[in-house]
Amino acid sequence: MSAGKANIEQRLGGHPFLKGVDARHLKVLAQSAIPTQFEKDQLIFKAGEPANGFYLIESGKVELQGSVLEHGPIATDVVGPGEPLGWSWLFPPYLWHFDARAVEPTSAVCLSGIALRQHRDEDPELSHELFKRTCAVMAHRLQSARRKLVFQGKSQSQPRPQS
Repeated sequence: MSAGKANIEQRLGGHPFLKGVDARHLKVLAQSAIPTQFEKDQLIFKAGEPANGFYLIESGKVELQGSVLEHGPIATDVVGPGEPLGWSWLFPPYLWHFDARAVEPTSAVCLSGIALRQHRDEDPELSHELFKRTCAVMAHRLQSARRKLVFQGKSQSQPRPQS
């Protein structure tokens, strides 16, 4: 095995999203993994485009942005070190639903969404691991979004001082 592939397997195995994944699955995932760097303000992906990647953020921060016609882009979440970015590769029609932009220099390991779907279809055990881990992240982020909405609703419903 080349030093590069061994290094990628170590990086994958050391990432919190994949912590505890079986070594044989790390080998499979490493086949489609590419170290990636993003500069500050670099667009990583755009809503509506094919979701062909899954990123494991190692350093830096990425902002997910939604668009509201009358307000333009609105930050919906920030993804940082130790977190995964982009689960649209997992669900048809395999298109991004948000834009993602690096808010500071960011390093990540990018896994091919196409290869991941193929591995998912061929290996039910790996498929289960990826679904289980992705669903845990999704639940956490949905709860976080809920807390933000509740907080925003409370702050908007506060009585305003009379002048």
